[in-house]
Amino acid sequence: MLRRMSCSPRRFALVLSLASLLLLGCGRATTPGSGAKPPGAASPWKGKAARGVHDAELAALARAHWQWRMQNAPVWATTLGDRRYDDKLGDGSWRAAEARQKERLALLARARALLPRAPRFAHARDRATLALLVGELEAQAGAHRCKMPLWDVDPRGNPLTQFNGLPRMHSVKSAEHARTLEARYRLVPAAIRREIADLRHGLQQGLVANAESVRRVIAMLRSELAKPIARWALLTTPKRRARLDDAGRARLVVALEPIVAGPIRDALRAYLALLEKEILPAARRGKAPPGLSGLAAKLPGCYAARIRLFTGLPLAAAELHATGKREVARIDAAMQALGKKLFGLDDRAAVLHKLRSDPKLSFDSAAAVEAKAKSALARARARIAKFFGRLPKADCVVTRIPDYEAKFTTVAYYSRPYADGKPGEYFINVSEPTTRPRYEAEALAYHEAIPGHHLQIAIAQELTEMPAFRRYSGNSAFVEGWGLYAESLADEMGLYSGDLDRLGMLSYDAWRATRLVVDTGLHAMGWSRKQAIDYMTAHSALASNNISNEVDRYIVWPGQALSYKVGQLEIKRLRADARHKLGARFSLPAFHDAVLGGGAVSLPVLRQRVAAYLAASR
Repeated sequence: MLRRMSCSPRRFALVLSLASLLLLGCGRATTPGSGAKPPGAASPWKGKAARGVHDAELAALARAHWQWRMQNAPVWATTLGDRRYDDKLGDGSWRAAEARQKERLALLARARALLPRAPRFAHARDRATLALLVGELEAQAGAHRCKMPLWDVDPRGNPLTQFNGLPRMHSVKSAEHARTLEARYRLVPAAIRREIADLRHGLQQGLVANAESVRRVIAMLRSELAKPIARWALLTTPKRRARLDDAGRARLVVALEPIVAGPIRDALRAYLALLEKEILPAARRGKAPPGLSGLAAKLPGCYAARIRLFTGLPLAAAELHATGKREVARIDAAMQALGKKLFGLDDRAAVLHKLRSDPKLSFDSAAAVEAKAKSALARARARIAKFFGRLPKADCVVTRIPDYEAKFTTVAYYSRPYADGKPGEYFINVSEPTTRPRYEAEALAYHEAIPGHHLQIAIAQELTEMPAFRRYSGNSAFVEGWGLYAESLADEMGLYSGDLDRLGMLSYDAWRATRLVVDTGLHAMGWSRKQAIDYMTAHSALASNNISNEVDRYIVWPGQALSYKVGQLEIKRLRADARHKLGARFSLPAFHDAVLGGGAVSLPVLRQRVAAYLAASR
């Protein structure tokens, strides 16, 4: 999984790994205008925003669209090396989101006006670029109807996780960078107060989160607020990461500490009080469905829009549910066969119980979790040249998930390389190591790092012949589909240590298949949280704490869990078709280069790219 992507733009820290794929998609982001430097300020993206675009009108649109995104996402802009907006945080309010929707629709109208001319474009890349722009803007415009800033309370995307990530994304290499980081810290309390106002406004409309998600955020906030300020990530991260001399770092921390200890802590306390006294008492609980099913009457068409947002396709929930069940049945049989070979057990439930209950199959320390991740990454790095023609220049490293979020988040995620030289990071959860199965560790590393997310995202960022949005944005089904495809590709690459690790690979495939069933169940069919947990427990070997965290993730992030299987199945289908049509001329490295060589495209555009590869290969 990428760095906890979400379309709730108040989670700007979470979205950056997928290069702001959905940052502007359905609510909290940042508004243009107030964050801009004077018109004379030079943009580092001049000439790059429309790189490789030949049609003049399309190039002008690509530049306007990219500038709009930079202004609307100033922190993302910082990580990309555009530091014109370094002293801005942005307005993540619902009012600002409504203004952004008008701007988005104006851009969409310009893009649609070019469609009649598209067949006559001289370059195929221009046709693909226009299709991607239209698809992205349409999907984001549709998702606006979900009004998530008015009711969404998420353990993965709340003021604490959001702003604790700010000093990681705002690199400090000079006194000016230190000044602008301080300016951003001063804007945090107002941003939190706007979120409080939005949630109150949503409550008045009968829009409210589910109780379990609210309880988890409350627990997270209480834990952080109980810690001494000196241990807060808002202070420890700048102290550790600022590229200043000792005196410069000391001055920075001295400047930031009163802001954190005063206005920011007060704002977090106010947010906690809101959740405890107003939101939790009204939150959906008991027989009320925790997913979008419980809000369907107030948010008509929301889940369909979320499906489109994350898959790029107009798929029906019932169709996805059925696909998930077919995939679960297929993987169940494979797991049972391998379980019999390994353990001599004929019953799938017995195999799953063995995997969950045998302490020898889990880690015994945080250090062991980290060491396994590093060894898997090293093994993959040594093998990729035989399976890919194009390789990324950026490195990938293993990093532990911070303690403040480890208990409430998933097993791992990936954070992309930044323009300041930060490498790609494979974040691993080392909390409660005895609940972290050894047999899952390798599949996890191959998904999140190499040949998965790091390979795909770092390559995309280095496609300097592409317009900027194709390098740093992308379709979720492509990105997560590639990550899941990479898990089985790793077996072909000879990366798994043995059958036990392959069983972990199957369990992870089952995990993503159950997501199709569970996500549609929660958001279209009225499933309860317990139904979702029970289904995942019956069909995957995930530990119980991971399953509960995952289900809570799906509840607050409707549609995102669909990306994995939808994308994986399409990539596998295209590969099988290419192998069939090319026969002995089929080259796996060439196929991979065709898939990855256009950035994280939509699945329809991916089909066109593979068709072009087939034509050239013939």
